[in-house]
Parts: sequence; structure tokens; C-alpha cells
Amino acid sequence: MEWTDEAVILGARRHGESSVIVEAMTRGHGRHLGLVRGGRSRRMSALIQPGNGVTLTWRARLDEHLGQFAIEATEFRAGRFLDSAASLFGLGHLAGLLRLLPERDPHEGLYLALQVVLEHLDAPAVAAALMVRFEVALLAELGFGLDLSACAVSGATQDLVFVSPKTGRAVSARAGEAYAARLLALPAFVSDRFAGESVTSAQIAAGFALTGHFLMRNIYEPRGLTPPDERAAFLAAAIGEERAGKPE
Repeated sequence: MEWTDEAVILGARRHGESSVIVEAMTRGHGRHLGLVRGGRSRRMSALIQPGNGVTLTWRARLDEHLGQFAIEATEFRAGRFLDSAASLFGLGHLAGLLRLLPERDPHEGLYLALQVVLEHLDAPAVAAALMVRFEVALLAELGFGLDLSACAVSGATQDLVFVSPKTGRAVSARAGEAYAARLLALPAFVSDRFAGESVTSAQIAAGFALTGHFLMRNIYEPRGLTPPDERAAFLAAAIGEERAGKPE
């Protein structure tokens, strides 16, 4: 059994005296693990840092075996993130989200979305907005997609500012005005095309509250999990770094 694919390193753990087991998100083979012999060497340790882009060749005698990875670097990103707490927490949160997927289950759309988030992970406000959109995409891949295309009450496609916490469907400002206290806020960047425009801290927090509600209800609680610490830490650090970067 053998294949070659592009991938992003998610993490690695020691195995024996000199080897490591590498976890990566691949474009065509999903989240995949493989043994890297000599992976604890200085050269290989630098290559298999979370966030780095690589080309993987996986080989095994049988498909169900762990197998071995041969790795070639394509993009060293990890060094860009070392001085940013938001970036490091963001990497941890992305890896945790992808671990909610079944191993070896292809999700090319999420892989491509992951690449976009990583490219902007050192720009706190943009990265936080993209992280919310990544969580929306993950929910959809796991079968819990939000319907943000039209108002659940009137069918209107404009002025959608709420989401029903029960159905995950959008609600317009007019239809939801009387029930606003019971609805979740829908920031425009979540449902509209997002091109990296300015997003406020309040909008980012509302986006995380929106996706956090459905992650908790549909994924974490049914699996007996608690939300990872990295999620809240990323949000706090991203907002903090964005504020620190703005002139008084």
C-alpha cells in the first residue's frame, strides 16, 4: 500500500528511542497518522512542527496498518507563529477540531479551508474571523450544517442578523425582533463573502458564541467532551493582540 499527498502537520508524539508518530491533515486522505523513523533528529524535528506544509508518502503492507511516512517540506510556517500566543493557541485549536473527524476520512474542503486559516494565522482579527468560518464548515462536514441562506420565518434573504439556537436556521431582523433575547447573533462575516475586511472584537465574540453553541450541543456534549481550553485561549489572545496592534 502506498500513496503520496500534500498535507499539514498537526502534531507528533515520541515512539521508541528515535522515532515519532506524526499526525497530519492530508488533502485527499483525511487526517492520517504514520511512523517517521529518525523523527527525533534535529532536522526532522524542525520539519514536523505543527502548521508546516509537507508532502507525505505513506507506505504499509496492509491498509489497516499504521504505516510509515516519508516527509518532504514544502512550507515552513511554524517559525512565523512562535511570537504570537494567538497563533499558537490557534494551531492547537485547529488540530483539536480536525481530531473530531474520523481518521482517514477525506475532507478536501476542510483541508483547503485549513490552508486559508494558516496563511492568516499571524493576523489576529482576520484569523479569528476565518476560525469561525472554519468551525461552520466543520459542523457541516459532521452533518450539523447551519442554514444561513434565508430567514426561517419569512424566507427573506436580506438583513439576516439572528440564528435560531434550536434549528440552526437564519432569522431576519424584522422576523426576530420580538425574540432577539432568545436568538443567537449572526455577524455578517459568517454568512457573507469574507475578504479579510475589518471585523470588530464584538463581532468576533458573537461568531464564536454562535459556533460554540452548536459545537457544544451537537458534538462535544454527545461525545462526553468539554470544549478545549485552546478555543477560549485563542479567542482571548486574538482579541488582545488585535487591540494591542491598534493605535490609540
